[in-house]
Amino acid sequence: MSSKRNLTVQRVLALLLAYVMLCIAGGVVGGIFLSPVVFGVNGMAKAVMPSLKVEGIDFDVSSLPQRSRMFASDGKTVIASFYAQNRTVVPLKDISQPMQQAAVAREDKRFFKHAGVDVQGVMRAFIQTFIKKGDTQGGSSLTQQYVKNVLMTKAHENNDPIAEYHASEETIARKIREMLIAVQMEKQYSKAEILQGYLNIAQFGSNNLYGVEAAARRYFGISAKDLNVGQAATIAAITKNPSKYDPSIPENLQESQKQRDIVLSLMLSQGFITKQQYEEAKAKPLQETLNLQDNTLQVGCQSAGDAAFFCDYVTKQILNSKEFGKTEMQRQKLLNEGGLDIYTTMDINANNIAMQTARETIPVNDPTGFEVAMASIRPGTGEVLGFGVNRIYDATDAAKNDPTRTSLNYAVDQKDGGGMGWAIGSSWKPINMVAWMQKGRSINEPLRTSTFYRNSAFNCDRFTDNVGSWTVHNADGGNVNPETPFLGLVHSHNTVQAAMASQIGLCSIADTAKTLGYHNSPLGQEDIYSKGSPLYPPMTIGAVQASPLTMANVYATIAANGVECTPIAIKKVINKEGEDLKVPSANCHQAISSEIAQTTAYAMNQGVVRPDGVAAVTRLDNGRKTFAKTGTNENTYMATGGFVPQVSTFVSVGNAEYTVPFDRKTINGKYRAVWYGEDIAAPAWRNFMNRYLAAGNVPQDNNYGNPAPQYMGSSSAPTQNRQ
Repeated sequence: MSSKRNLTVQRVLALLLAYVMLCIAGGVVGGIFLSPVVFGVNGMAKAVMPSLKVEGIDFDVSSLPQRSRMFASDGKTVIASFYAQNRTVVPLKDISQPMQQAAVAREDKRFFKHAGVDVQGVMRAFIQTFIKKGDTQGGSSLTQQYVKNVLMTKAHENNDPIAEYHASEETIARKIREMLIAVQMEKQYSKAEILQGYLNIAQFGSNNLYGVEAAARRYFGISAKDLNVGQAATIAAITKNPSKYDPSIPENLQESQKQRDIVLSLMLSQGFITKQQYEEAKAKPLQETLNLQDNTLQVGCQSAGDAAFFCDYVTKQILNSKEFGKTEMQRQKLLNEGGLDIYTTMDINANNIAMQTARETIPVNDPTGFEVAMASIRPGTGEVLGFGVNRIYDATDAAKNDPTRTSLNYAVDQKDGGGMGWAIGSSWKPINMVAWMQKGRSINEPLRTSTFYRNSAFNCDRFTDNVGSWTVHNADGGNVNPETPFLGLVHSHNTVQAAMASQIGLCSIADTAKTLGYHNSPLGQEDIYSKGSPLYPPMTIGAVQASPLTMANVYATIAANGVECTPIAIKKVINKEGEDLKVPSANCHQAISSEIAQTTAYAMNQGVVRPDGVAAVTRLDNGRKTFAKTGTNENTYMATGGFVPQVSTFVSVGNAEYTVPFDRKTINGKYRAVWYGEDIAAPAWRNFMNRYLAAGNVPQDNNYGNPAPQYMGSSSAPTQNRQ
């Protein structure tokens, strides 16, 4: 018993001592494992060290960082990819046999014979490095290389630079650790599993390219399962020196071909290929075999083109949603390393047409610098269809000095990557009408109006002001007394809005706005009752800070028979294990009655967009029933919102960062002394809607907008005005 124990200890100590002695000259892997005392270690290593383990290290190939992909609503079009390491993990059965053979031939010809440490390879490396004084060689087995890659990857994932350094440093301790783990790995995993892991984790390019699947698509435009002998040899050669042997770099081509041919020679000598296969593969110039796919290396929203603003919004939704992790850091890691397939709501037609319309309305390089921001949503679902911004998306530092470029999506809230929001003017007024009917009032009830109100007239439980006053005028400076809410909306009169608010209280209007899906855009002030929010009488004529997406959603509630949904940009997320992850819900619910929604829609259609109405310019093609409202805030911002039952869209125009008047400006080559919402925002809305509805063959639904009798009473014929 004692002598057997001593023999075991002796063998282990000899194994380690021999390794240390041969590494001491410079940390190069060496070993004298062929000496008599350790002869046969390949066959007995598992029995010698059965208890050596490394805690906290998961060698499961499915746990490797993988590239995430974001898709448009068609489920096929890739908007963008995200990765810390550009990798797509595939099982060994989906990696061609020539690729498997090339890797073994190049890295470890005795891979299927040793127990994790290649004794002969270590000895050869020692003799070459120290006896013959040749090139420094490591002698690491393929299993050891896999161990090293895993340790480095895990350290990087855990943001542990010390562990990452120790995983790659050329020291005795690191080499011993690798060997011990390699031997233990061979106890726990089959050769096929280790080879699969290696082929998925190894670096096969200079530009953050990992795994054979990503490499096959990058260099040849095919899957790893389709790699032939020459292609496999090309990829297998790269991992020895990714920056030097990457064939996509023109100056590397000669050396890359040389290394490919070396691998082909090794495959021939080891019996993996025939002489004919060798000669045929070697005869082809490497450059002629390449089919480089540059787009596979593009990362993040920066490379998403006109979908970049939508892409950015989706990433913010992920980073802001606890469904994807408890902390933002965990969510970011999941996005970059989780191998997610993210299926979004982005309608390709809607997004492309919105971007095109925004840039046609005011070109990117227009001297005025005015922004156009558009958002479109599908009523009754919360699904965001697309954004239009007359800027080029750019999240690099170069954008700081180029006004045509930005990473801010001015169509969304500040927390979602947007700005502080827009004053939306009279496009707020349908909210007042909904609030009025919520109190059981008729839209044809005559109201006494005035141009002067004390703020106390609007007091309610969450708004009290017994000191201030509000002087309010219509666009033409006049006043109509009395006037009904219906005609007040038709003519976009401010004085009747004030009269309505004085009767039902400012809180009723604020509550209704929230019910319809409204909130403020500035970060930390989203709630309409939050400190610093614009809860004061001018709110009733659009003196707020709102994003186009929020207002598109408010209008969508009116378009969907009163069903309000939280805007969503993600339909489904599948992780690398093929599991569906929980995603933010639209929480669709009946917010207001169908009767109120349809009566509001009726007023918007029958009055506002009639031929002599203030929003006549919004009328859609082919007699399609249109529901819209324009708005102008002083002379600095203009807006238009509207819908048909299938689509709701909102447009804002102005300077999103500074208060700049439109007066006496030449915009898109046209000069006007005074600009109104119907001059820029309304045509932009109409052009987008017409194009998108036509592109999607969206059927007409002219049956919407039927008023409820209890909210009507007697009516009067509208007369023309503008605002």
